Amino acid sequence: MAVTLKASSLVKPSEPTWNGSLPLSEWDQIGIITHVPTIYFYKPTQDFLSPSHKIFRTLRDSLSLALVHFYPLAGRLRWIGGGRLVLDCNAIGVELIEAETESKLHHLGDFSPSPEFEPLIPSVNYNKPIHELPLLLVQLTKFSCGGISLSMSISHAVVDGQSALHFISEWARLARGEPLCAVPFLDRTVLRAGGPPRACPRFGHTQFDHPPLLVGQTTNDGERKKKTTVAVLKLTKTQVERLKSKANEGRASESSRAYTRYEVITGHIWRSACKARGHMSEQPTMLGVCVDSRSRVQPPLPPKYFGNAVLDVVATARSGELISKPIGYASSRIREAIDKVTNEYINSAIDFLKSQPDLSQFQDLHALGSNNGPFYGNPNIGVTSWLTLPIYGLDFGWGKEVYMGPGTHDFDGDSLILQGPHDGDGSIMVAVCFQVAHMDAFNKFFYEDI
Repeated sequence: MAVTLKASSLVKPSEPTWNGSLPLSEWDQIGIITHVPTIYFYKPTQDFLSPSHKIFRTLRDSLSLALVHFYPLAGRLRWIGGGRLVLDCNAIGVELIEAETESKLHHLGDFSPSPEFEPLIPSVNYNKPIHELPLLLVQLTKFSCGGISLSMSISHAVVDGQSALHFISEWARLARGEPLCAVPFLDRTVLRAGGPPRACPRFGHTQFDHPPLLVGQTTNDGERKKKTTVAVLKLTKTQVERLKSKANEGRASESSRAYTRYEVITGHIWRSACKARGHMSEQPTMLGVCVDSRSRVQPPLPPKYFGNAVLDVVATARSGELISKPIGYASSRIREAIDKVTNEYINSAIDFLKSQPDLSQFQDLHALGSNNGPFYGNPNIGVTSWLTLPIYGLDFGWGKEVYMGPGTHDFDGDSLILQGPHDGDGSIMVAVCFQVAHMDAFNKFFYEDI
């Protein structure tokens, strides 16, 4: 798809905002610290198509208003040594790009992620120093049919999914001419940002160990270089219920808590990946699980805490066990990992990270072309849940989107579970990325084993 960039500008807060350095929490500074893209497609109502600049100006002006409240997004990150970052709130601004294409929305078919999306998503030049990179980049692309795409790349070192969607929904509200609904809570010291360790870690934190390698290999360099492809697989409500029923067969007692959708679907993805990759039965495999700590810390984080509050934990098993045992075994391993995340465990993990001389070993810099940091490709996977996030129904004044989805992702083993796009039908979408050599087999086992 040929896309022409028409203009690019920095949008600053419409009023003066606090200026200074904001300490980041440990959760902000580990894992993915690059930008995460999402994309929305719209068919705007006729009154927004004329004059031609109406949509762009609406976005620009409302974005400037939103940044008054969410001013950290207008700042810049800065390295301070030891692989650590600080957020300079300096109101330099976010990048807003205007583009156009001769293509029509229907050329994208069912909007399944593909290389066609790439020119619709703002690219981040990671060759620049980190203090020169906008934390938010937005691209509006107009199609010749009158449709538009709105894509956003937002720094994961500043926000997690829940905080990003809080910002986006408030921005849309302001674009519609409505008042802000809920102000963000910006003080990250509630997660001990910038403070020293309080105690020695009380728990073992295997999530910070290097994930297993393929049996017989001494590095993962070869696996990192293999070509990947993406797919979005749909599960109907009936298929989800069937998987849940299979996973919960023979549970120890009637009173035990049934496995959740996430635990069941993620267990199914894990098993299918082991089969598709053709692992030996003794192959160790690790699953990265994201757990929201907002309600698990004591006291709970304030409503609308703005930052990263997600803790990564890991479930481990041998591929042979996952494949030979019922799906409930995989779900049980995931449940065990999630249930460890208590207030004491979270604070122990914070103390562990605060005591580290350098955090760079825990940072995923894949987008920068780095071979350092954790690798959750073969024989491992990571599954993120957007099941509870309000990702649909984003209306800037010209109607709700016709499609919303993740942007491009090309990291082997990177998986995402989200609600189906149709209200109340109970369907689930699973966006996966695997090596090209494994994707057909994964697709086969994913549906065959339901």
